[in-house]
Parts: sequence; structure tokens; C-alpha cells
Amino acid sequence: MPKILIVEDDVSVHNILTELLTKENYTLSHAYSGSEAMLLLEKEQYDLILLDLMLPALNGEEIISKNKDTKIIVLSAKNTFEDKVNCLLLGASDYITKPFNKDELLARISVQLRTVSSSNFEYQELKLLPDNHTLLLNQNKINLTKTEYAILKQLLLNPKQVIPKNKLLELISADTPDCDENSLKVHISNIRKKLKKYSPKNYIESIWGIGFKISD
Repeated sequence: MPKILIVEDDVSVHNILTELLTKENYTLSHAYSGSEAMLLLEKEQYDLILLDLMLPALNGEEIISKNKDTKIIVLSAKNTFEDKVNCLLLGASDYITKPFNKDELLARISVQLRTVSSSNFEYQELKLLPDNHTLLLNQNKINLTKTEYAILKQLLLNPKQVIPKNKLLELISADTPDCDENSLKVHISNIRKKLKKYSPKNYIESIWGIGFKISD
């Protein structure tokens, strides 16, 4: 089941969210301050964060700005147009004002999790999860660097196609502008090493003098 982090310092609201989401069989983690949330986010990867803004130690806006790769629904009593726009521009996926309707909240959570699921890139035993830069290989989680993720994304988008090295560099340039042909080979080698820990298969095939492709 999807993993959701609840970040809310109001115990009564936190308990309401916990009861509601437990009934929906979501896997939950809990934080009651901004600093506690950041400690959990450093150790675990989540499909969604439910985030209050007015938190002790570290406010919600700071958490949004530090977590660009995780879906975030803001739940806040702050209801001005400026508050909503600011959070959305910082990177929040949605904004719900308190008090909230339980059915509406569940629907919005479902939409965000459906968006995460539909954006996965899959081929054979490989499944790339773009929102947390994780690769699943036979259900084993492999953490990727930003460049490794960008490379695998392009290869999985074109699993039966040989992508020339210069074309691959062009495709990933928006995310990794400093990558060149020499460093590309290093990143490919590092990806292979990570995959080898969980499977003897060579998933990335080198086509001599041309480029790379996902192996059939």
C-alpha cells in the first residue's frame, strides 16, 4: 500500500487523519514537528505527505522547498489566496483548508496517488518511480542519483531502441547539464553495479560505437 507521512502538530487533527487513513489501509508514519518530519524524510521514502504549515521547529513552507520529489498535500488553517499560491509555487501538489471534508480529502489523496502510479516507467522486471528517484527490481528498492534516474528514464521510455550517446546526453541535459560522454559511461557502470546486487542479468546493453539500450 502507498506510504503516507502525516505532519501535523495538533494532536486531535493528527488522530482524525490517522483513524481516517488507517481505515483505507494506507501505511502511515507520523511527525509532530517540522524537524521530526525532515528526519523521517531523510530515512524513508513516501508516496505522499499530508502537511500542516504552522509547525514547531521548521515550518511547512520550508519542508515543501526541501522535498521537490514527493507529492505534498497541504492541510492548513491559513486560507488566504497568497498562502495557497505560495505553497503551490514552492512545489506543493494540492492545498486544502481546515476544517476539511473527509470524503474530499480521501478523493484528493486518491488523485495524487493515482498520478504517482500512472507516471511509473516499467519494462520487464524494472519499475522506475520518478517521484522518489527509486528503481524497483523484483520488488527490491534501489536508490538512484539524479543523473542515474535521468538516464534510466530515457532508456525505459525507449526500451527496444538503441539511443546514441550524443542523443542520450541531449535528452538528459535539462536535468544533468554537466554530464559528458566520459561521465555518462561512469554513470552507466554505476547503474549496472546497483542492478547486479539483485540480478545477474545485464539490463543495460552497450552497442559498440553507437550507444545504449535496455536488454531484451
